Amino acid sequence: MTQQTPQVPQAQPELAEVRNFRDVGGLPTVDGRRVREGRLFRSGHLAHATAEDTAFLAGLGLHTVFDFRNASDIKLEGPDVELPGVRNVNIPLTDPADGAEFWTMVRDGELEQLRTALGDGKAAARMAATYRHIITTRTEDHSRVLHALAEDSVPALMHCAAGKDRAGLSVAVTLLAVGVERDAIEADYLKSNDPHRRYKIRRSDNSAVGMSPEVMELLSPLFGAHTDYLAAAYDAIERTWGSTEKYLSEGLKLAPETRERLRAALLTD
Repeated sequence: MTQQTPQVPQAQPELAEVRNFRDVGGLPTVDGRRVREGRLFRSGHLAHATAEDTAFLAGLGLHTVFDFRNASDIKLEGPDVELPGVRNVNIPLTDPADGAEFWTMVRDGELEQLRTALGDGKAAARMAATYRHIITTRTEDHSRVLHALAEDSVPALMHCAAGKDRAGLSVAVTLLAVGVERDAIEADYLKSNDPHRRYKIRRSDNSAVGMSPEVMELLSPLFGAHTDYLAAAYDAIERTWGSTEKYLSEGLKLAPETRERLRAALLTD
């Protein structure tokens, strides 16, 4: 597999049709090291990347793109653009708004329907429950990603549809495995709320009624990054395995030598 020499800019670029792109390089670890720049990237889907976006991504020297979208996502948005010499690995993870009926409601539902389905904290509760579900049921998938990173998959890009939930949680798990400080993991996760990064809400009714402040407020928990969601994931780790270390060793089956290879692949010396 031919790789180009990575050209990583100091400033994070704003790509035209790839939302929420960033390099997670620079994040500090508890032992005083940092994530190396140009090793791990995250974003929303690459299906609509422009020629300029594609050229930029091709210049990063990526080895692997991990796509966590499911078949419904790919049908809706399209497959990722092809990047020369880059391996594409699709590992479908649970969507917090999984199911065609739910997305139809988000896109087409009238106010009363949205109030019933999402109001009174239901939307946020759905998101938190999904984060817990991914942590407890997708350990094999996360283990596969981490072992791949430790072996031969770096530089890597992780993405889902919006680059916020499935990719965000997968990046968080990866950062936990190499010892990044939790405050730094949270700060990177919350960057998905930046106005230029947020997933664009698409509604079939773009009128003042269909996009009213109340409608946007009801939908907001589905499209925002919230500390409570990440906290729910951490809580699931503690409740299921007792500690992060047991989660990494017993849940994700990461042997000490694998974690050392992972650190060598992603961290500064």
